[in-house]
Amino acid sequence: RNGVFMPRNFKEAIFFTLLMGSLMALGMSIWNLYLLGHSSLGNLASGYLPGFITAFLLDVLLVGPLVKGLSFHFLKDYHKLWQKIAVISGGMVLMMVSLMSVYGLLFNGVALSMESYLGAWGTNFIMAFPLDFLLVGSLSRFILEDIQKLFSSEERIGNFEDDDELSKIILGKIMVE
Repeated sequence: RNGVFMPRNFKEAIFFTLLMGSLMALGMSIWNLYLLGHSSLGNLASGYLPGFITAFLLDVLLVGPLVKGLSFHFLKDYHKLWQKIAVISGGMVLMMVSLMSVYGLLFNGVALSMESYLGAWGTNFIMAFPLDFLLVGSLSRFILEDIQKLFSSEERIGNFEDDDELSKIILGKIMVE
């Protein structure tokens, strides 16, 4: 394994988003159930799918385009790929924790207040940041690398060497021809 792997085309971007989202939703669901003292497979099963769907839609429709658009406004050609990944991943974690904390409070019937929101935000950030940077992101790139090797004969739409192409792929503006 020799590098940082990122999606090269639209299909890989969708696969990577689904993989990252499903693993983050699973990890955060387990974390929050543990914190609430409600750890059970039944509670995980009943809350995972709505949480994953909400997170996926927020990622694809709002957070992803916003964070990636802002990131590529400031990131330049001279920035290394790992720096771009760190900026985007950090922004994604901050925005998703901010929005999914509201979702979690509403889903669990907790009254929205500054105190309940900041408490949820803090406990979610404590887990989401290392989960994304240390486990889920690495595992997802590892799996993506294997998928890319398996389908190495597929035509590439972009190769992440061209920053203009990179931002278009990540923002979903390139469609499979």
